[in-house]
Amino acid sequence: MNRWGAGRRGIGAMALVAVAAGMVAGAAMAQSKAPPLHLEGSASPEPWTRYRDWSKAHWDAYNTLARRDVTPPPGKEIAITGDITGDPKKGQELAFSRARGGGCLACHIMGPATPETPGNVAPDLSEIATAGRTDQWLYNYIYDARVYNPQTSMPPWGAHGFYKPDEIRDMVAFLKTLKTPTTFKNDLDDPQKRKRPVEDRDALDPFVNPAAERIEIGAALAAKPAANGKSCVTCHANPKAAFAGWATSMPKWEPRLKKVLGVEEFIYRHARAVMNVEWRMQSTENIDMSVFLHSLSNGREIRVDVSSPEAKAAVERGKHLTETKIGQLNFACIDCHTAEKGALKWLRGQWLGEFRGQLDHFPTWRTSRGTGQTWDVRKRFQWCAVQVRANELPPDAPEYGDLELYLKSLNQGLKLTAPNIRH
Repeated sequence: MNRWGAGRRGIGAMALVAVAAGMVAGAAMAQSKAPPLHLEGSASPEPWTRYRDWSKAHWDAYNTLARRDVTPPPGKEIAITGDITGDPKKGQELAFSRARGGGCLACHIMGPATPETPGNVAPDLSEIATAGRTDQWLYNYIYDARVYNPQTSMPPWGAHGFYKPDEIRDMVAFLKTLKTPTTFKNDLDDPQKRKRPVEDRDALDPFVNPAAERIEIGAALAAKPAANGKSCVTCHANPKAAFAGWATSMPKWEPRLKKVLGVEEFIYRHARAVMNVEWRMQSTENIDMSVFLHSLSNGREIRVDVSSPEAKAAVERGKHLTETKIGQLNFACIDCHTAEKGALKWLRGQWLGEFRGQLDHFPTWRTSRGTGQTWDVRKRFQWCAVQVRANELPPDAPEYGDLELYLKSLNQGLKLTAPNIRH
């Protein structure tokens, strides 16, 4: 019995060895089938510099998504002795001006003198003078509202240098005059009645959406041999079949890079490895290929894989990034794109959408930049940063990968419609 028992144990051990060997071989085979990638260096233009037609200012004293401990913490509440006296006329001019961070009307209605299309992200201040707030509270809420609420969406206007103390006193003097509800001349000016924008243009009509022209250009680029004689169709003779649905599964965790890999970074790294071409992120070739590859998945549901431990960790990091305050304006993604805060409301004349519905239409033709441009989602992340006066990151930054995977996971089930068009 002992001899047979030992034999069975020996057979079991050999079976385990065989299974283990098979797993290793299977893993090696899976790795060999993984698409070749150029694994060295950055996929972004080097050295990274901001786009020519964007603000040239830098805000090194404030958080970015990569440096999240730079912004100075709030100080203590500033004591105010006696009533604040200031010039309410100057205060109104300051509050209504867009010259410093967009002005108060981006978020607030502010009485009968309120000009056209104010926002409603924040409370209506038309009767703030009757709300029982002290002058000290009003002053501090403008200077740095974090002393009352660390997670406030109110920028620290004084602490971050937008307004000087005397100017804030003038603004308080103006607020103390607001005792009458605002009556709007029309529904367009009233953010409670203003119609929500609906994007119903035919995004795949090149006469409507210039980005649609890039589909054919991208297809031609895929068929064009590089200097080494290779092209995309060398390995993928029928791209429409090979890549149908592929873009809906991106981005994904790439173990060879130890980061989340998006479509545009994949294009650079794969094309560099196979064809030895420099289609870096944000280049014309990269965007054209991205438009083409995304278009092959149109009408298919977004299905990103967040099942692995590494992907789950990336999603958690991305979620944390949406809650991170950045820039001189001290905004986080959630301040504009969650219903608990700014989403489904107006920021001046701009409608703020929720996270879900933001990533099903990229690459997108952006009409708000003069003649228009085709943007991938990473460029949209960069633009959000610059708009809140934070330094952007290079498009292949790992933080953008984590953010993209998290947001794409919130868009699961939505059908891809790219390239699209937005203002």
